[in-house]
Amino acid sequence: QVQLVESGGGLVQGGGSLRLSCTLSGRPFSSSAMGWFRQAPGNEREFVSCITWTGGHTYYADSVKGRFTISRDNAKNTVFLQMNSLKPEDTAVYYCAASRRFAGGYYSGNYDYWGQGTQVTVSS
Repeated sequence: QVQLVESGGGLVQGGGSLRLSCTLSGRPFSSSAMGWFRQAPGNEREFVSCITWTGGHTYYADSVKGRFTISRDNAKNTVFLQMNSLKPEDTAVYYCAASRRFAGGYYSGNYDYWGQGTQVTVSS
């Protein structure tokens, strides 16, 4: 059974930082493209960032480019999202996702497995 477990969410003041982690079990991590999405109340789930199998390519939504960094540790089956200079509009439930493709990309339908989500709240 494939499982994704996120951690690292919480409450932070605007301008602060958080680091999200997501550990995959049940399928080979090194052949799983990984992505982060988020969903704020009343909004659609939106793409945040993704990383290819080897970590050689990363992609970001324009709204987080320059502030967020995605990385992966294949030895630990874990993907990270370092979030700096957080803004109140970053407040959302953040979801980790895994894809059997080399690159999952922006489209949520390309991802086969999803975590339960972790809440990030940024106060002004």
